[in-house]
Amino acid sequence: MQFAGQRTDMDLQPVGEAVNIFIKLTPDVLPDPEAVLLTGITPQQTLADGITEAEFLKIFEAEISTPDTIFVGYNSVRFDDEFMRCLRYRNFYDPYDWQWKDGRSRWDLLDVIRMTRALRPEGIEWPVTDEGVPTNRLELITKLNGLDHAQAHDALNDVLATIAVAKLIHDKQPKLFNFLLGLRDKKKVAALVNSGEPFVYSSGKYANEFEKTVVAVKLADSQRNQGALVYDLHFDPDDYTSLTPKELVKIWGWQKDTEAKRLPVKTLQFNRCPAVAPLSVLDDASQKRIKLDTKTYQTNLEKLHAATDFPAKLLEAVQLMEVDRQTAASKDEQDVESRLYDGFLDDHDCNLLRAVRAAEPIEVPKFGDQFHDERMRQLLPRYKARNFPESLTAEERQAWDEYIRHKLFDGGNQSKLAQYFATLAACAQDSTYAKSQFLLEELQLYGQSIVPADLGE
Repeated sequence: MQFAGQRTDMDLQPVGEAVNIFIKLTPDVLPDPEAVLLTGITPQQTLADGITEAEFLKIFEAEISTPDTIFVGYNSVRFDDEFMRCLRYRNFYDPYDWQWKDGRSRWDLLDVIRMTRALRPEGIEWPVTDEGVPTNRLELITKLNGLDHAQAHDALNDVLATIAVAKLIHDKQPKLFNFLLGLRDKKKVAALVNSGEPFVYSSGKYANEFEKTVVAVKLADSQRNQGALVYDLHFDPDDYTSLTPKELVKIWGWQKDTEAKRLPVKTLQFNRCPAVAPLSVLDDASQKRIKLDTKTYQTNLEKLHAATDFPAKLLEAVQLMEVDRQTAASKDEQDVESRLYDGFLDDHDCNLLRAVRAAEPIEVPKFGDQFHDERMRQLLPRYKARNFPESLTAEERQAWDEYIRHKLFDGGNQSKLAQYFATLAACAQDSTYAKSQFLLEELQLYGQSIVPADLGE
């Protein structure tokens, strides 16, 4: 419910004023109480100071998403960008073109931090938890390095802290910084990964003991040819290459903080700005930090090359997992707003998006019969209700109220509203939130305000 950003030049100097916008919370959405307790942003504040999603996206298009902009955040590729895509999808914008059209691109500083820590840590102080575990939390990096981050988890303060950390890496390790900045181009990533040679790869999916960094090698193309299945050469392939596809499925993935055997294979997606680099960056000190010497990864690489049927078995395992995923999805019918990735719109529907956004509120319903994609037909009445509630007819208002009731109240004691009040009660008893009584009271009042009159009685 808060968007913030600050444009900079390529030397990370501010250009223009910062952007800091609240977006009104709509009545079909309950806030996560613990998120509100963390940020201090109440639903009431968004309603008082915020604008609608449609109004925000007009500003975003005209003033923020200008040609040649590079969107940079801290874990933004896996988190913030998904919010933006879904926001655009449900408000009749192309979900993706803000990231690539007219010279625009995106980058993520988190994996840059991980690779810098593993390969070129000099000149920067690196935090660890009280238990001695390495951590790359933004607020800890800024604190340890004397950078201003007055109010962590406020969007604008997080933006300014991200810029400060980017400057730190840019100043201390400019060669690595600029190299990884250039790799926001997925074609360059693909060229490195598809070369067939081992490469260095930093990812949150890898263990802290290796500084989140491994030497990896491509085994096969991923399903949609937008990435690759890569193998972590810390591990002896003999433990895995003889397994059947079904056995591989059972150990696929990463189990955090467990001793369970896992398959050291992951999907590297070319368009997600992965932190990858050629082996030439791996000096002796880096090998010690990631606990992998040349002899070990070369031995494991030779074993992989000898297991010629292993890539095919992995691809079969992927197919088995996809069948399971589709079966689960068919049993648990998804709401239309969760179906962004079901497919792309055809040209006819793409051309209608602009017409919907330009239409007067009273004209919006007429587009329902014109869309080929049933997702757009389902989204249309919600778009009108969220952004132009005062324009709803009596029939549309009734349909919107029924949707809200279904979303928030169905499920008896397990309804979202029941869970919401239960969480508030638990937080009220938690000494951690002893100084947050005002926020808890505001959340309680907000929850009560959206209970329909008949249920409240």
